[in-house]
Amino acid sequence: MTWSISNHDWTPDVLLNMESIFAQGNGYLGVRGNFEEGYAEGMSSIRGTYLNAYHDVIDVPYGEKLYAFPGTQQKLVNIMDAQTIHIYLEGEEAPVSLHAGKVLAYERHLHMDKGYSERMLHWQSPAGKEIKLTFRRVVSFVKRELFAIDVRIEPVNFTGKVKIVSTINGNVVNYTNPNDPRVAAGHAKRLTVADCGVQEEYGYVVDETMTSRLQAACVTRHQLDADAQASLQAESGVITYTAVFDLKETVHFTKWNVFTDTLRHGAELKNQAIVLHEALLGQSFTDVLNAQEQYLNHYWKRADIAIGNDDKLQEGIRFNLFHLLQSAGRDEHSNISAKGLTGEGYEGHYFWDTEIYMFPVFLMTQPEIARQLLIYRYSILDHARGRAIEMGHRRGALFPWRTISGTECSSFFPSGTAQYHISADIAYSYIQYYLAEQDNEFLLEYGAEMLIETARLWMEIGHYHDGAFHLDEVTGPDEYTCLVNNNYYTNVMAKHNLKWAAKSCEILKSHDASALGALYSRLGVSPQEIEDWKNAADTMLLPYDEKLGINPQDDTFLRKAVWDFENTPEEKYPLLLHYHPLTLYRYQVCKQADTVLAHFLLEDEQSMETIRRSYDYYEDITTHDSSLSSCIFSIMASKIGYSDKAYNYFNETARLDLDNTHGNTKDGLHLANMGGTWMAIVYGFAGMRLKENGLSLAPSIPATWEQYAFRLTFRGRLIAVHIEKGGVSLELLEGKSLEIALYDKPVQLEPGQTVKHPVS
Repeated sequence: MTWSISNHDWTPDVLLNMESIFAQGNGYLGVRGNFEEGYAEGMSSIRGTYLNAYHDVIDVPYGEKLYAFPGTQQKLVNIMDAQTIHIYLEGEEAPVSLHAGKVLAYERHLHMDKGYSERMLHWQSPAGKEIKLTFRRVVSFVKRELFAIDVRIEPVNFTGKVKIVSTINGNVVNYTNPNDPRVAAGHAKRLTVADCGVQEEYGYVVDETMTSRLQAACVTRHQLDADAQASLQAESGVITYTAVFDLKETVHFTKWNVFTDTLRHGAELKNQAIVLHEALLGQSFTDVLNAQEQYLNHYWKRADIAIGNDDKLQEGIRFNLFHLLQSAGRDEHSNISAKGLTGEGYEGHYFWDTEIYMFPVFLMTQPEIARQLLIYRYSILDHARGRAIEMGHRRGALFPWRTISGTECSSFFPSGTAQYHISADIAYSYIQYYLAEQDNEFLLEYGAEMLIETARLWMEIGHYHDGAFHLDEVTGPDEYTCLVNNNYYTNVMAKHNLKWAAKSCEILKSHDASALGALYSRLGVSPQEIEDWKNAADTMLLPYDEKLGINPQDDTFLRKAVWDFENTPEEKYPLLLHYHPLTLYRYQVCKQADTVLAHFLLEDEQSMETIRRSYDYYEDITTHDSSLSSCIFSIMASKIGYSDKAYNYFNETARLDLDNTHGNTKDGLHLANMGGTWMAIVYGFAGMRLKENGLSLAPSIPATWEQYAFRLTFRGRLIAVHIEKGGVSLELLEGKSLEIALYDKPVQLEPGQTVKHPVS
């Protein structure tokens, strides 16, 4: 039951959200869960197919454009629609539709263990003719370019002529909403049809973006296991396949769609897609499903979290983990956008959400994907260097708040460019990768350079005052408080960045001194510069308020009046949609975890007492208007010992999209929150931490749970963790013996042996 998402409702409001929930993808290609036959006239739909990082470039409009404001931005483009299939029964003018005739039975399932969706329909036409249809879809994890649809047509009380009309439409547009800043307000039409035609059994459409001139191709082959009169035509950017046959017994119709694009396939996109098709000719739809299931068996063996007695939460957790896998880019061109490949919210941009909320899931379950996410950031390092120069710094790397190809896409600099902490967040993920994998070669090839260039940024913007190192005019994670001095989160993350830039050099000196020397020469690193990093880290100002015993969010935060929460009506949330930013900036009100997030990521920088007092203080003034917030408050509640709060905040994350609690699931799923669900269990309830001294666990169990279990991949080992009321069990499933910490005590894990310990 908990391996499938099921739906039996096709009312308009539900369908729009289901398009996101039933979306399928593989990190490269994503297709929203639209109906093949479409909806009734006038019903809303966001009909979308996306290639990760495939974008156009659009102008950013300004009333007053000042120096270094981004002049252009990238926008994820909705590409050609290969979903459409219409089925006509003899004697009926209109095709089969849930919004015409009579629906005798309907159900829909997303099979997360097998990696495909299916939709079953028992339909009666206006004239009383009955058939049963089963639509199955798969976006292949094994063949990344493949999206296939299989339709099973079964006669009930009708035999006779059936006509299938299948199209590939190159004339597509993006969704816009002028009333929501989280969705693009314009630039709907970004593609033109560059080529459209028929080559033997293949129909193809090649689209080109208007400014970036990137091309994408869809080449489609149709397969019908019945004698039919069939035709394939190209006209005005649309390929139309028509087949007429006698329906006497069950018939299968399969639509094989292969997508290619300029970024990954270079030129000759159509021919490359045909070559990929030819490699698939010997495979059936069932063969593709079998390969999909094998891939997912490997994934779930490492990534699954099992909860003993709560099916709704279990369903939510698996749904979140499944969509994370579907959305993670696997090449240097792509990352994980805020909505993954499920919708157009935030225009397909990548944020720091990846490093802090999604990267940890892959780091501890699929490190090869985590590694690739880091390589993407390295691939845009030169853009970050260029942005630092553009912002008036002599050197360093300033990574963008929003981007696809590497340049800043945010025109609102107070909560965009000013979020300098993103460079430290990216550095943090490189450090975590090293701690998890101890991959010195990766550190040499990618990591050290990244740490060095981000460390240089802090030396550029920082300065000494009264013996302490200060960072001025920055914005932390909380976007309701912008352009401040000494944001605690930014300062403590920068400190960590600076320390590890120096430490990475020490590690590589022992690993390969000659190669390190070449890196120093290429980057111009001197011994004095390294000492400067160490000194800045040692003297970094971490704001502390003696009276309250907490870390202030920034220098002036505690001087502001507290927002009037009592007299703010529910309909005014989220605040960003109802109040001018300046109004919000003048008050103590947090959109999301900021200082509390810093206490999670770098908990050893403060005492438990300070962390607890800070948590209590910021909890009272945080709206959680961002989906990135509740999971962090859950994790830190677990650390402090607020078990009820930990569980309640966790519940807000687990089914956020399935229950549409933020009201915008239609625009795409909340991928960072999905990563946060995993973190709230593994970092929160199970108390996992990854530090220089290794891996540690300090598990607790929610009062309503009987048990829960998960697995961790760490330095080539696979560790099974099982927690129940009676105790904790640890088992080393793969790899050599390993010492970890359990409740701050060392335990030795040996192959084939189980370590047991009471829950503390």
